[in-house]
Amino acid sequence: MEFLKIHVEDGVATVAINRPPANALSSSLIQEIDKVLDEVENDDSVRVIVLHGEGKFFSAGADIKEFTTVTSGEQFSQLSSAGQDVFERMESFKKPIIAAIHGAALGGGLELAMGCHIRVVTEKAKLGLPELQLGLIPGFAGTQRLPRYVGVAKAAEMLLTSEPITGEEAVRWGLANHAFPDEELLPKTMEMAKKIAKKSPIAMKAALRMLQYTKTDSFYEGVKAEAGSFGEVFVSEDAKEGIQAFIEKREPQFKGN
Repeated sequence: MEFLKIHVEDGVATVAINRPPANALSSSLIQEIDKVLDEVENDDSVRVIVLHGEGKFFSAGADIKEFTTVTSGEQFSQLSSAGQDVFERMESFKKPIIAAIHGAALGGGLELAMGCHIRVVTEKAKLGLPELQLGLIPGFAGTQRLPRYVGVAKAAEMLLTSEPITGEEAVRWGLANHAFPDEELLPKTMEMAKKIAKKSPIAMKAALRMLQYTKTDSFYEGVKAEAGSFGEVFVSEDAKEGIQAFIEKREPQFKGN
């Protein structure tokens, strides 16, 4: 990988974005994210992915210089769709992905973070979608995911003013799960990731699949799918181990069977 560094330990794959100075998202970097998903998808040693940025930022946005090489609206649409596909794959991924955000997650950087299942931030991190300042709109599903987290009114404010919010505000608004001091971000994120990694891979996969139903308006479809998935998970070896461990008052040892 040219722009990503990967380290696996205790069931957690830590993926660091390393494209100084701002970790700007280029087409090549997004393609590398897709390749990482290929690598970890069926790797049993990886149960959780943590995505963070090296240097001063998580990601300050899309690579604006790359825009100057695009000459038509159709090409821009293709660029947008390619990024949307990768971020949708992240959101639909069968293993949890946690974004650890420091410095700034702006534009495409925030859209990347919103494709993750959980977002943990530093208290003073800046999160925003400033595309309107360039006469553009977000192109990696930012107009669709942001309202799901903060509501339409707050999403409209963030989009139309182009002003970022702090990590602490992001937690209050529902965009992030937790805010920590800078020095605690990665230790706290890894603590969470390792806790999640101890859960049953089968149950985690099923839970993440059920969350996808919240993107539709059909509560009925979601609960019916949940019932079917509950039955499938219940007969797994992991479920038997989890129940037995509860009875015996010990930590379960899940193997993904």
